Amino acid sequence: MNHSGLLLGVVAWLTATSYLPAQTDAAARSPAAPAKSTVVRDVAPEEAETLLKNSTNVVVLDIRTPREFSAGHLAGATNVNFYGADFAAALDKLDKAKVYLVHCATGARSARAMAEFKRLEFQTIYHLNQGLAGWQKAGKPVIK
Repeated sequence: MNHSGLLLGVVAWLTATSYLPAQTDAAARSPAAPAKSTVVRDVAPEEAETLLKNSTNVVVLDIRTPREFSAGHLAGATNVNFYGADFAAALDKLDKAKVYLVHCATGARSARAMAEFKRLEFQTIYHLNQGLAGWQKAGKPVIK
């Protein structure tokens, strides 16, 4: 008995149905808005410095604790505490159309935070993947 035809039919059915998005009745009745996607680009300290020198519209977002921030930070940086209970709410208040250079101390917290930036539909994020430690190791300036 040849089961290959049946098997192919089942595979085709599973493939077709597993990739179809679930729709609610409301979604089926109204046209779907295109999903916004966040562009995240990892940058090294040299790339981040070039970005800051060549662009006047980049917002430096330091997501370390206020204590870490006060010990030294990039010029013009805004501090939003990753560990703060209001982290997501504070991000949500920011202009999502602006370009952000996001960093923490070493890149670990800021890497974890990228999911929140995507969820909140920020448009463009440059992630300083070595954090402030990499910035300082590269001899870049810090404000104290």
